[in-house]
This record gives sequence, structure tokens and C-alpha cells, in this order.
Amino acid sequence: MMDKSTPADKPLTGHLRADGRPLGLGEYVKNGGYGALRKAVTSMASAEVTDVVTQSRLAGRGGAGFPTGRKWGFAATGPDYAGAKYLVANGDEMEPGAFKDRVLMEGNPHLLLEGMAIAAYAVGAATAYLFIRAEYRKSDQIMRRAIAEAREAGYLGKRIFGSGFDVEIIPHSSAGRYICGEGSALLNALEGERPIPRHKPPHQTSAGLWSKPTVVNNVETLCCVPAIITNGAHWFIDLARSGEGGTKLYTVSGRVNRPGAWELPLGTSIRELLEEYAGGMRTGLHVTAVLPGGGSTGFVLEKDLDTPMDEASLRQVGSRLGTGTIIVLDDQTCPVGMLHNLEQFYAQESCGWCTPCWQGLHWVRELLGDIEGGRGTMADIGLLQWHVDLIKPEHTFCDLAPGAMQPLESGLRHFYSDFVAHVREHDCPRRAAGRRWG
Repeated sequence: MMDKSTPADKPLTGHLRADGRPLGLGEYVKNGGYGALRKAVTSMASAEVTDVVTQSRLAGRGGAGFPTGRKWGFAATGPDYAGAKYLVANGDEMEPGAFKDRVLMEGNPHLLLEGMAIAAYAVGAATAYLFIRAEYRKSDQIMRRAIAEAREAGYLGKRIFGSGFDVEIIPHSSAGRYICGEGSALLNALEGERPIPRHKPPHQTSAGLWSKPTVVNNVETLCCVPAIITNGAHWFIDLARSGEGGTKLYTVSGRVNRPGAWELPLGTSIRELLEEYAGGMRTGLHVTAVLPGGGSTGFVLEKDLDTPMDEASLRQVGSRLGTGTIIVLDDQTCPVGMLHNLEQFYAQESCGWCTPCWQGLHWVRELLGDIEGGRGTMADIGLLQWHVDLIKPEHTFCDLAPGAMQPLESGLRHFYSDFVAHVREHDCPRRAAGRRWG
């Protein structure tokens, strides 16, 4: 479709280069880069920066959707915490189907650095860490080069823009496990400890990295901050099609014609994303359902594809916005097989810290494998439902296992007949049909 938007409508991607190469410091500054940081540290109090972000309705783009300004406001204050706070940008991005943060880090690295510096100023942190997924080697190289450029130019380091604000940004490559993306496990990994989730309370904003107040934000979330400071909260709100503020970097994967990533107003419908941007399904295929927010969200059926992609709307159809990374289930892909694949991933990535996760997810994976392989029973389907009912946030240290239950719960609800057919036919019906047609 014809894209009539302008760079002003796309604060995240409006200046990305067509050839895919990252914006250098000169290009970034020419486009107004680091102007928001200058404005923040020279003419705004730190509390004022937090207030503007709060008013903008920016919610976390990493999956939880927590209000960003509100999180910043939770960071402990007072003379006892001077110089003893940390900001962490979470670039681990290991959620199945997600690749939006990689697009930003590799395309416009200084946007992230500016957002991190502004956030550090707002919460009173003199040190910030960028935690990058181990497999994102290119992202890591680009970000390290950009940090060096920004430091040499005076945008990082001591007395930025002649103010009293100092900040250093330190890149850190992940250990390469999914659990490292969980906020408290990420902090343990940064400290050189085993990456396992911490007990809460205390919360990170009062006792995080090295027991100091710490704010952890997603890469995309922080990339939204410079434009909010430059243009104001109401401008950011007006970008969205819903009551939630801003644009969103949506991605689509699966058997569509044009898998990819697009920055669009928050509240763009699933159908518009699939048909107008992803080019619809490949020839001979039809959409059955989608996981709208990555592998740990519930299925949304074809009849609900007009649902806007925002937190409130997706909750009404039994799912979540999550990371905004749509995974498409087509009519020739077995939903039981898809769930088995997902649960294999989550079982493999369990850190082993709590029994419902390491034991429960292993059992779920084995049950789904038996059902998909034609060895399952009706009792196995009941055991899967039993796991869904028992593995909940209040029973685990973190949301890994409860998140893994979300697609399974909705899969059992929407595709129960597929599970039953596997048991009765002792085979995957779609695979058996393929053999007959072949």
C-alpha cells in the first residue's frame, strides 16, 4: 500500500536509511538528534521529564505494558541515593517471533542512546547498562561503535551540555538464555550471578542492581522518549488511534507474503497489518488465528482480526499486546504442532528455579509430543488443562511459565476438536491428509 506518513509521524523509524545501514552520528544530529537530551538537561528538572513521559501515556513495549513514567517515579529518591542508581535498557529480545528491537538498534543506534541518557537523567542515574541478546552480534557491534561516537562528541560522559549531569552507558552481551530477559534475572546476569528471577518484594526500583534503585526499560520504550521530550505529551497521544499513546513497531511472521516490521499508530488493527502491510497470506493459504504479541500471548481467531492492536482491545478478545509481534497460524499448519513447538522452547529455556516451571513445562512438552505423534489419550488433554489451571503467576517466581500457558490455554479453548482428532485418529489429521493428497 502507499505509505503517506512523514518522519514526524514515525518517531522510531522515520529516519532509517533505505539501504539498511545504521545512521551515523552526523546524520542523527542533522535530523535533530540529541536535541531532546539538550532540552532535558539544560531546561527541565528531572521530575518534569518524568511528568511529561507520564502524561504521554507511554507504556512499556517489552511485553508487560506498564506505564513508563510511573515506573520512573517509583525509583527511590533522596540524598542517600545520590549517584547510586542505575538504568538498564533490556535488549535481550528472545520472545518467539520478536525482532523489533534489533531493527532499532541496527538502524538508529543513537536514538536508543539518547533515550537512555534522558531516562537516566529523569531517574537520577549516572550509570546505564545496555543488555543485548547474545545472538545479536551485529547489534552489539553497532551499539558499541555508537557509544564511542557519542562519548567522543560529548553526548555521554561528564557535564553533558555544560550541565551538572554525568552519564556513562556500558554495553553488556547476554549469556544467551530466554530467562535473561526477565527483569530481575537480567540484573543477576549483569552482576555475574546465575540468571534466575528474584523474590519480590523488594522491587527493582528500590533494590535492583547491586541492591541499588534500578529502572529497567525495553529498547523500543526508551526509543520513544526523545520525541516525547521534543514534541510534548499531547503530540505523542495524538499519534495513536486509541487512548494509549504513540506509535508501535509491529512485526508479522508466518506464511504471509511480506513478513516484516512497520511503525504504525498504536491501535492499528490486526487485519490491516496482515492484509495491507504483510501482503496477505501466501497463495492457497488462509489465516486461522494469530498470536498477536509473540509466543506467550493467547490466540486471536480469524473472526476477530478487526481488533485494534492495543492493550485494552486485545484483552477484550482474550489476549495481550505483548511485544506486538504477530505470529500467524494458517489453515494448513496444525495448532497442536505449533503449540508443541512453542512449549518445547519454553521448557528448554526454564531456568529451573521453581518446580511449576521446570517440571510443569517439561510435562506439558511431553504431553503435547504424545498427542501430536498419535500416542495421546483423552486423559492427556485433561492433564494439559490441569497444568493451565495450576501454572499461574502467584505460583511461580516469574512470568515465564504462566506466559507459556497463555497460548496453550487459548489453544485448548479454540482448537479442542483438533486435540480430540489427534487422539481418536492416532495421528495428526493435517499430516495424514497431506499423505492422502500426496
